[in-house]
Amino acid sequence: MKLDSSIAAVITGAASGLGEATARALAAKGVKVAIFDLNAEKGEALAAEIGGTFCAVNVTDDASVDAGFAKARAAHGQERILVNCAGIATARKTVGRDRETGAPTEYPVSDFEKVLQINLIGTFRCITKSAVGMVQTEELAEGERGVIINTASAAAEDGQVGQAAYAASKAGIVGMTLPIARDLMDNGVRINAILPGIFETPLMLALPQKAQDVLNATVPFPKRMGRPAEFAALALAMIENPYFNGEDVRLDGAIRMPPR
Repeated sequence: MKLDSSIAAVITGAASGLGEATARALAAKGVKVAIFDLNAEKGEALAAEIGGTFCAVNVTDDASVDAGFAKARAAHGQERILVNCAGIATARKTVGRDRETGAPTEYPVSDFEKVLQINLIGTFRCITKSAVGMVQTEELAEGERGVIINTASAAAEDGQVGQAAYAASKAGIVGMTLPIARDLMDNGVRINAILPGIFETPLMLALPQKAQDVLNATVPFPKRMGRPAEFAALALAMIENPYFNGEDVRLDGAIRMPPR
């Protein structure tokens, strides 16, 4: 897909981190960008900076997502690009220990469900709502109508201790990539997923420098965390290359996560 001012994009979780970098990269190409996020302060500031539109959106709520797409489309027209970056990371063992008694404790299923609701179901909710609009647009070169990029994680393939819910949510994103590509193949809509390793997100950069150094040393090469701009570069490559479809690509410096 050729990226220019005729193209509109929606990016979830775009007020910071990987989503912000992707929003900036697309805007630099002239694309009209709508920022879906819950952080209004950061989202509004980024939208003002890149000439985009901020939409306060909770990806777990149908009405909120519908309102976000309505606002984005009113400002920019039907989006041909959707990049899903909204998500949360949690850490909790399947069987824990009570801090006072040391007795074994269950993993609250409601906590597990919350992670899946945001990371997996929230992603699919945005996909199906966006794709309905995409398939009704006019064809571009080679019959293309739209492109969807999802954010999974290296944890989808080698989740660590305490990542049962997170890894399950990201593995679900990987698992649905090819079926969705096949669902949309007759409509000219492509979909791919990126599996980032450890990246310079606000969460990681908030760690003490010593902890960051330890993490950097675990990456085979280059021995550092990934940069959000590198994630954005891969997202744009997937969007611009018309033969990139149905793929799940790790972006991790060859890291394979240890058990803990």
